[in-house]
Amino acid sequence: MYSRGYKAAVAIPPLAWVMAFLLIPYALLLCYSFWMVNEGQIVRHWNLANYRELVHQPLYVAVLFRSMRIAAMVTALTLILGYPLAYYLSIIGHPRKDLLYQLVIIPLWVSYLVRAYAWKTILGTAGVLNTLLQYLHVTSQPMGFLLYSPFAVVVTLTHIYTPFAFLPIYASLEHIPRNLIEASHDLGASRFKTFWRVVFPLSLPGVFAGGTFAFVLSLGDFLAPLLVGGPSGIMISNIVQNQFGVADNRPLGAAISLCMLVLIVGILSATERLEKRWGRV
Repeated sequence: MYSRGYKAAVAIPPLAWVMAFLLIPYALLLCYSFWMVNEGQIVRHWNLANYRELVHQPLYVAVLFRSMRIAAMVTALTLILGYPLAYYLSIIGHPRKDLLYQLVIIPLWVSYLVRAYAWKTILGTAGVLNTLLQYLHVTSQPMGFLLYSPFAVVVTLTHIYTPFAFLPIYASLEHIPRNLIEASHDLGASRFKTFWRVVFPLSLPGVFAGGTFAFVLSLGDFLAPLLVGGPSGIMISNIVQNQFGVADNRPLGAAISLCMLVLIVGILSATERLEKRWGRV
């Protein structure tokens, strides 16, 4: 139907964009990861020193596992918060369903920094939460663990990424044929049994997609740990930022980045297979 010239004109610009801003940077990152720094200068000597340092340096391994633990906690919390809300809006229904849906989406319109600083104000020693707890005589002094800790990072990231988990789940629930739910009730199944045997299995692709969004975005986040994490809440992305910035060790930063990339691609591949498997159920 279309000439070769038309197909080339349509395909070449996006391919050139992907090549220039995705594939070439990844290739440069790969090259940098095999180089090294000597007296502040990058030496283009191909070796595996950076990867050996990652394996033998306990700090990087510890921060990576801490980052994965925080990302897993954020993922669990976003799903716990997002699924019931999506189920309520989609399956149970509400006269003001569209309004409630918009209220969930509105936080995405607000700047990331504003939301992160808001939690810094809430969780601080002189913040809203500590002031309220002291006013109610729950505590006699400010609780220092609320801010500059992994707890603060988890709370902040959960608030920021819950809409990203909610949207795929809501879309998955919206695509469930309502006649299946009605048939389950007609056959005598209770609400819980209908949910567990019909609704939940059919919504699993959305759960996998939402969980993947939350985990990958949390694992790669560096602003929230920087603002509210403190030394105990530093994540692997902050190490990468430091290597490319203050430490000026781009080869090591590139090696860490590639390891994260391989990890994330593996997670995406696994979740894609799970989505396809449950999508056929």
